[in-house]
Amino acid sequence: MAGSSFGKNFVVTTWGESHGKAVGAVIDGCPAGIELSEEDIQKYLDRRKPGQSDMTTARKEDDKAEILSGVFEGKTTGTPISVMIRNSDQHSADYSNIKDVYRPGHADYTFQKKYGIRDYRGGGRSSGRETVGRVMGGAVAAKILSSLGIKATAYTLSVGDIKAENIDLSMINENPLFMPDNEAAKRAEEYIRECRENNDSVGGVIECRITGMPVGIGETVFDKLDANLAKAMLSIGSVKGFEIGSGFEAAKKNGSENNDPFYADEDGNINKKTNNAGGVLGGMSDGSDIVFRIAVKPTPSIAREQKTVEESYGPDGKPAKKAQDSKIEIKGRHDPVIMPRAVVVAESMAMITIADLLLSGMSSRIDSVVERYTE
Repeated sequence: MAGSSFGKNFVVTTWGESHGKAVGAVIDGCPAGIELSEEDIQKYLDRRKPGQSDMTTARKEDDKAEILSGVFEGKTTGTPISVMIRNSDQHSADYSNIKDVYRPGHADYTFQKKYGIRDYRGGGRSSGRETVGRVMGGAVAAKILSSLGIKATAYTLSVGDIKAENIDLSMINENPLFMPDNEAAKRAEEYIRECRENNDSVGGVIECRITGMPVGIGETVFDKLDANLAKAMLSIGSVKGFEIGSGFEAAKKNGSENNDPFYADEDGNINKKTNNAGGVLGGMSDGSDIVFRIAVKPTPSIAREQKTVEESYGPDGKPAKKAQDSKIEIKGRHDPVIMPRAVVVAESMAMITIADLLLSGMSSRIDSVVERYTE
C-alpha cells in the first residue's frame, strides 16, 4: 500500500492494523540533539486513547509507547525514530457476523474493490486506530516546534448545532469534549447521550490555533502552508471539510472587508489589524496566529438498522456470488462522537506539517546556508 507517509523533510510513516498485534510510526528527518522520552509521546497518546469517558468507546487500550530506535541517552540521534504500541483489547469476534457486508460510511467497499482482500476486523488500515501513529509523529514534531516557541492548540468548536460561543482556552481540559466553553460542553454532552440512546451518532467542528509562527513558513506554489494543512487534515478519517481564516465566509464579503490592513507598531514591527487570512498569505505564514477549522462527520458505526449489500469473496479475491441487498446493525464498542479523540490528531497533523515546512525553509536563503556551514 502506497501513501502511508506524510512530509518531505520531516517524514511520518504510520503502520499497523486496528486488530493486528501492534500499531506504530517511523519518524524520519528529526534533527539530532532533541531531548525525547517515551513520556513525551505518552502525554499525547493519553489524550487520544479510548475509554476516558462515556463520550468515547469503551474499548480499553493502555496505548503505552515504546521507542525502538532513534534515541540514545535521552536525545534524538538524527536517525529514524521508530515507536510502537501493542494492541491489547481487540474483540475481533464482534465483526465476524458482518464480514461479508459493506458498512455504510466506511471504507469496506472501496478497499475490497481496490485490493480484492480486506481486514474486516474494525477496518484494518482504514480504522481510526491508525491515527495513533500520527499522534506519535505529532509529539516529536511538538518537541521541535517548542524550541522555537511555536505551539498548536486544537479543540472542539461545535457538536451538531451546539457551538462554543464564549471561548476560553483554559477550559479545554475541563470537560470530556475538549470544548473551550463549559456551558456549551454540558449541552453537547446531553445531546450526545440522546443520540447514543437512539442508536445514532453526531458530527461537529474542530478548530486549531497555531501561535508563535515566524514569517515565511511554506512555499509559494504547490507546497503552500494552507494547502499542506488542508491535505494533512483531509487525510484524517472522517474529516470532510477544511477552511482557514474567514474560510467560506470570505465568499460573502467584499475585498474591502476581507483584506487584512497592515500597520506598524511603535517599534516598527509590521502587524495586521484583522486576521481573515488565517495567518497565511501567498502560501506562507505571515506571523499572525494560524487559525483553521475542520468538519468531522458523525461516527459511521451505529447500532441502528441500515440498508447495505452483502457480497462474499473467494480465495482468488473475486466475488463468490452476486451481490444482494441486505441490512446491518453494527454491534461492538464505538464512539458516539469522534471529536474528543480527534482533537489531538488534528493538532498532531498540524505540528507535523509545520515542522516539515520549517525544515524545508532553512534552505530558502543563501545567507542561512553560508551561516550554517561557516560557523
